[in-house]
Amino acid sequence: MEAVEKMFLQAVKASVEDKQVQWEDKLPPEEWLAFFQLAEAHHVLPMVYEAVYSCPAAQKSDQQFFARFKKRTMQAVLLQAVKTSEFLSMMQHLKSAGINPCVIKGIVCRELYPNPDFRMSSDEDLLISDAQFQICHRALLDYGMSTSELPDLNSAYEISYQKQGSPLYIELHKSLFPTDSDAYGNLNSFFTGIDERLIEIQVQGTTLLTMDYTDHLFYLICHALKHFLHSGFGIRQVCDIVLFANCYGSEIDWNCMLKNCREICADQFAATLFQIGQKYLTFDPEKACYPEVWQEIQVDEQNMLSDILRSGIYGGINMSRKHSSGVTLNAVSAQKQGKRAGNSILKTVFPPAKALKNRFPYLEKHPYLLPMAWISRILSYQKELRTTSGNHAADSIKIGNQRVALLKQYGIIKK
Repeated sequence: MEAVEKMFLQAVKASVEDKQVQWEDKLPPEEWLAFFQLAEAHHVLPMVYEAVYSCPAAQKSDQQFFARFKKRTMQAVLLQAVKTSEFLSMMQHLKSAGINPCVIKGIVCRELYPNPDFRMSSDEDLLISDAQFQICHRALLDYGMSTSELPDLNSAYEISYQKQGSPLYIELHKSLFPTDSDAYGNLNSFFTGIDERLIEIQVQGTTLLTMDYTDHLFYLICHALKHFLHSGFGIRQVCDIVLFANCYGSEIDWNCMLKNCREICADQFAATLFQIGQKYLTFDPEKACYPEVWQEIQVDEQNMLSDILRSGIYGGINMSRKHSSGVTLNAVSAQKQGKRAGNSILKTVFPPAKALKNRFPYLEKHPYLLPMAWISRILSYQKELRTTSGNHAADSIKIGNQRVALLKQYGIIKK
């Protein structure tokens, strides 16, 4: 692990403990720059800036340099506060219309942090039943939300909404995961009947419905797994899981969690996240009521931690890494179809129609236009290669192959 990465983890841990680091030695400007760039890549700049700005090492450094990141931190915190206020106002509007969707991730996780608005969220996720989907859609439009395109409400599993003149952005889900995904569509089966297990939480005086504690923690792990199968996920998701387990551990059915994780070959994956949390963050097995049967799972967290640190938020640290998801998803899909989990470059370049339906909606009704979608995708990728740094086809294949090896190491696919 590089020195800057160690600093980064120390700062993240201090933040979730509501503390400040006490670094003494003056750091060169290039290390501070790499540190803050890493924080921005993981969308945790407000958290780590608050943890480091007053330490002796920071006070010995160029204050004009720090002022840049102070300004970005203040802007991010203010923006998040506005988003939260607008979201709660929208939820009150839905409730007055007789609609009470299930709130997942986002605001639920932010409430676990010492300073909720320092934990940034790009959007808020809502889960609604099929029966209320159309009603909720109309109520959102009445509130002033709009969709970026004209979606097919019957076939879409999620729809995105934005409010003009507002930073509020939400995703309305019919299911927690795309049902047509070969790699993780089966995860939805574990959340059958969650409507009957919803609980209430209070956020700034507003009552919200959300999943019960076991469902929600398992969902956070599944959501991390989903992104791990794509191009990765960042440290913020690990923090969410750790803080959730610490806060609600006594309410969590850990045996049910283990059973579910084993069914999806994610028991080693989840145990590794808890081990990272214990070694580098604030996971407390006793506080979380983390049972012995989980602690007995033997894992080496170093390769997973390295992948997380080099991932950035949702694997988006660069385009080469983003495009590597084709290799990993194909490997997982192949195993689920009873085939050997190979690294098919051809399938990465020429995926099936259902893998491209979200990007090219016309494939839903006209699958014979798949070759046209392939051509459009290749041309778009070539344009990205010319205009985007950190975007190389050879690097994508290399990263993809390395990450398939990770999937094998942690038992997600067979060796």
